[in-house]
Amino acid sequence: MRFLVTVLVANFTIVPVIVYGLSRFVADDRALLAGLLLVLLTPCVDYVIVFTGLAGGAKARLLAAAPLLMLVQMLLLPLYLLLFAGADTLAVVEMAPFAEAFALLIAAPLAAAALVQARARRHRAGRMIEEIMTASMVPLMMATLAIVVGSQIAAVGAQAAALARLLPLYVAFVVLAVAVGRLASRTACLDVAATRAVMFSSATRNSLVVLPLALALPPSLALAPLAVVTQTLVELVAMVILVRLVPRLVPATAPADATAAGPLPP
Repeated sequence: MRFLVTVLVANFTIVPVIVYGLSRFVADDRALLAGLLLVLLTPCVDYVIVFTGLAGGAKARLLAAAPLLMLVQMLLLPLYLLLFAGADTLAVVEMAPFAEAFALLIAAPLAAAALVQARARRHRAGRMIEEIMTASMVPLMMATLAIVVGSQIAAVGAQAAALARLLPLYVAFVVLAVAVGRLASRTACLDVAATRAVMFSSATRNSLVVLPLALALPPSLALAPLAVVTQTLVELVAMVILVRLVPRLVPATAPADATAAGPLPP
């Protein structure tokens, strides 16, 4: 419970304050602002689990928290967009393609996953599907990243001058978010593995999920999906660095703050 509360507080209370501050640097450009807000306000629920595991973090706990993280971010995202971007920016958004992208590319897969998990509790076929998809998670994620980057990289290159404004903001976000995750975990007295997981959750964003939403925005916000892909490129480099850096920031030999409170449940 302490881990779950810490992840929620870090991602939906502290991180949005950081995002608001960073977004002021591109507040004059609606498309860049929309793209930045879409991607930085949504915590990752997919490849963050892989990177967390590589860094020795509590990937099983983060995986268990993923459905709740997904639900909360979809509920809060419209509110944050209204507060941070304003009604004027949202007024140009056409809700029909936005809702269609959400239903087909986010809600439907989530529903399918829930059905498979429900069937796995009672039937062998469901368990087999679950095991196969779990084993294929990493190669599927690699393929998805390759397709996403490959499909948008030419457009990103063509708009490099405009997107360059976002690079220092995305780098600053990673640095600040990692610090937020570390501080929140120490405040909650989490153990080493859980602390590493919170740090990765705070810093890693849900670009693969929100990209369909960004692509559904009107032509006047055409830079928004490119802003999302730019964040993905920056984040992948940052994740490679954090896989090595986070274990040094939170070494396994450090005293576990949660020892006195007893072990956390798996």
